[in-house]
Amino acid sequence: MSQKKQPDAGGKLAIDSSRMDPWHFGSSAPRVCLDFANTLDGRLTAHPHESLTDYAALVSWSQQAGILAEDTARRLTEEVAPRQAVAAMVLECAIALREALYRIFSALARQRSPQTTDLDCLNAILGEVLAALRITPTADGFAWDWTSDYQGLDRLLWPIAQSAAALLTSDALHTVRECAAPNCGWLFLDTSRNHSRRWCDMKACGNRAKARRHYERTKQVMEKATGKSNQR
Repeated sequence: MSQKKQPDAGGKLAIDSSRMDPWHFGSSAPRVCLDFANTLDGRLTAHPHESLTDYAALVSWSQQAGILAEDTARRLTEEVAPRQAVAAMVLECAIALREALYRIFSALARQRSPQTTDLDCLNAILGEVLAALRITPTADGFAWDWTSDYQGLDRLLWPIAQSAAALLTSDALHTVRECAAPNCGWLFLDTSRNHSRRWCDMKACGNRAKARRHYERTKQVMEKATGKSNQR
């Protein structure tokens, strides 16, 4: 479970700059956009657990996901205190994007068409992404990079939207799946040989499903045995 730092006496988030990862997030998908959609645990239960409790948690997730360098994460974290209203708006936007991404890929996993409103949410951020991308030379040729002109708190949403656009336009789109566990809802890519993977994580949801099946089989056997005993 994520560990949340408490506000200081002045009502501002107290942040230890020497430790930038007080939150620990699970990862089951090889795509940033899917991992981001999975930051709501127990999505299909009556009481889902929110991992992105504040802007600092969003920064920490971005760093752990590999889309935010440590120095950038530290700078954004330090800017939160005097800009808490802006940070709250960015967090609200991030959660709206996350829910839109979940609905988009959940629909596609079921071979349904995404809602236009969800695509509009993604496209609104993609407009900023395209304006911020540039081609830069590398040792092996060229690569996409971000312009350094804009330093807003919402910049960390750009790689997430870019990841979603890349997946939506790739051959891997047909491998998007949603965990078969009735209380999970995590998304993943099914890269198994026969494309038969059902669980986000075999050690978690898969094992629980096996345990439930074993329990039901044992229960049925016991009920049959009890029924025969009563007939004697």
